[in-house]
Amino acid sequence: MSLLETLRSTAAAATDAAHQPWTSHDTLVIVMAAIGIAIVVVLIVVVKMHAFLALTIASLVVGLGSGISLEKITASYEAGVGGVLGYVGVLIALGAMLGKLLADSGGADRVVDTLLRGRPATLPWKMALIAGIIGIPMFFEIGLVLLIPVVMLAVRRAKSRAMLLGIPALAGLSVLHGFIPPHPGPLAAIGLLHANVGITLAFGLLIAIPTVVVAGPLFGRLAARWVPVEASGAALAVTVGGKGADAETGGHRAQDPDATRTPSFTWTLITILSPVVLMLAKAASDLWLPSGSVARNVLDFIGDPVTALLIAVLLAMVTFGTTVGFSLPTLTKKIGASLLPIVGVMLIVGAGGGFKQVLVDGGAGNSIAKIAVATSLSVVVLGWIVAVLIRLATGSATVATVTAAGIVAPLAVHLSPVQLALLVLSIGAGSLFFSHVNDAGFWLVREYFGLTIGQTIKSWSVMETVISVMGFVLVLLLWAVV
Repeated sequence: MSLLETLRSTAAAATDAAHQPWTSHDTLVIVMAAIGIAIVVVLIVVVKMHAFLALTIASLVVGLGSGISLEKITASYEAGVGGVLGYVGVLIALGAMLGKLLADSGGADRVVDTLLRGRPATLPWKMALIAGIIGIPMFFEIGLVLLIPVVMLAVRRAKSRAMLLGIPALAGLSVLHGFIPPHPGPLAAIGLLHANVGITLAFGLLIAIPTVVVAGPLFGRLAARWVPVEASGAALAVTVGGKGADAETGGHRAQDPDATRTPSFTWTLITILSPVVLMLAKAASDLWLPSGSVARNVLDFIGDPVTALLIAVLLAMVTFGTTVGFSLPTLTKKIGASLLPIVGVMLIVGAGGGFKQVLVDGGAGNSIAKIAVATSLSVVVLGWIVAVLIRLATGSATVATVTAAGIVAPLAVHLSPVQLALLVLSIGAGSLFFSHVNDAGFWLVREYFGLTIGQTIKSWSVMETVISVMGFVLVLLLWAVV
């Protein structure tokens, strides 16, 4: 069964469940979802427990309270952990390797030196632009692990606050992930609603640009005041770890003293953007090349995120490795060292995926869908609200998108191609609303930037809400015009 067929099957099941009467079990799973979120917050903030343990405990409690059979609770949690780490974990590891070589070779310095040219006030805008370009073909997690070394080094070199540059980068990646095909959420909604890819892409870009401006550089100024932190966390250890960490103190360069040369800006850019180009090529082949052709099969393979990042790491071992004077044994040590700071990040992100899966298997998404269907709203408003509620309950943007698209699909059969595209974007906007403790992305941002839960909510979660509301408002304006 293809991915789209699987998503359609999931959406059909969600649609059927949404039209069933409300039961006591629906009330129970909603209450348990709230209890589970409260447990996570209390254990981490009050008890000071490690986030991995807190998320695991909350997952088991929610599973027990939601009525999942005892023998399936741990299986549900493990499936969620495996589903996230089986993909995101590999990307985080490869991204950490690339980031370490980028920093130690002096390549990150090259990029930051270029970014810092001109007025300092333009730096957040440059960061948003770079993130937006990278975010077109890349999933959020891949773009984040590629951008983090550059963001953190730019923060330290510019003596700026982390959120001033971090929020524009996060906004650029998140907006593209939620609105623009070939990302999985928009692509699934396009398939389920039979929308046109080209029209959706055109309107998606039209909405994405002002949304990134508002949620990125503009909100970043406010977030920097709310969360006045410097560069820290696991990402900093990857970016300027070891000898480079000492060298960077006081604003000096982060290049490893063992490097005898510095990579040129051209080769640095080629290496960083190589996975972007490969994934763009794959996206283009999926749209324009016939299925089963040799060229498409090759591009599908090398443009897969894992393959593309692996190729980038191998290229970096030359451009950021042997070319700058690192021996092969030194490269091996650096790659090994790059993985140590991210072990905790990977476990926490995986546990976030496990918590999300227990909520989904317990029925929280279906219960939220019933609430939405019971209201009499315009299809474009209903799509956004369903996606918002399921996003809040389950933490998964993809689950929210697929479920919402399936629920509103019967109401969308008479819409024009433009209206269908706007409905896809409305659902995509709703799927990004207020990421919190049941979202693996929340923990990824928290650990990479070294934030507390409260700081992550005031920066990342609010930024996601700004994106969701801004995107929805723009959809409504276009809906009224077309």
